[in-house]
Amino acid sequence: MRVTNLYGLLIILFTANCSLAQQADTARSHKNIIRYNLSGALLFGVDHYIVLGYERVLSPKRSISVNFGKASLPKLVNINTDSFQVQNDKKRSGVNISIDYRFYLARENKFKAPHGLYIGPYYSYNRFTNEVDWSAKNNSSTTNISTSTKFNIHTVGFELGYQFIFWNRLALDLILVGPGLGFYNYKATIESNIDPAKREQIQEGLKQLLTQKFPGMNYVFSDEEINADGVMRTNTIGYRYIVQIGFNF
Repeated sequence: MRVTNLYGLLIILFTANCSLAQQADTARSHKNIIRYNLSGALLFGVDHYIVLGYERVLSPKRSISVNFGKASLPKLVNINTDSFQVQNDKKRSGVNISIDYRFYLARENKFKAPHGLYIGPYYSYNRFTNEVDWSAKNNSSTTNISTSTKFNIHTVGFELGYQFIFWNRLALDLILVGPGLGFYNYKATIESNIDPAKREQIQEGLKQLLTQKFPGMNYVFSDEEINADGVMRTNTIGYRYIVQIGFNF
């Protein structure tokens, strides 16, 4: 989404929010929200990313929020190089878990939590696994190669967001700024006997697939290489931007 489009959407939402202010101020305050992560589904695909969340109001200005669900990378299709070709992307799985503690800013909000501008710390964990069968070609023969990969991401940071409550029930949660520190651990296991040159080549191919299929990883792993054990680790600045829709009750 372009920045101008995002600003335009925020202006529309804020205008609608203000028009409902009087109604929301007199309505009953609800302390629970169940929600669905829209941005993750749009990024990875509805079939690959199903993450639900729950927010509980602890006081008029504080709440805690947890999220949990399925998260997997898109299927590898039509992936070919001069030497390797995907034969079967046979298994993909993963999980997303996160928690954040929110402080709704009293001076900036005319509403009680969970409505309004908030800040707070967060922690998120993502795990992706993948098993793929490849064929390796040379001038005289074709070799079948199986690979399995595990990718873990831990992120700790601080976020700023705004949650709209429309008609006292519909919640639209926008985490707008979420800088943090990310810990990335990627391991690729090649389950076939191949020579070191081919092993290095397919490891590099797996890295390229990761950076192409997972937005932002081209930055995270730009200066990193998979070592002889198939491991690639790094720590760097992470970022969180999420759009969620939910029901306030």
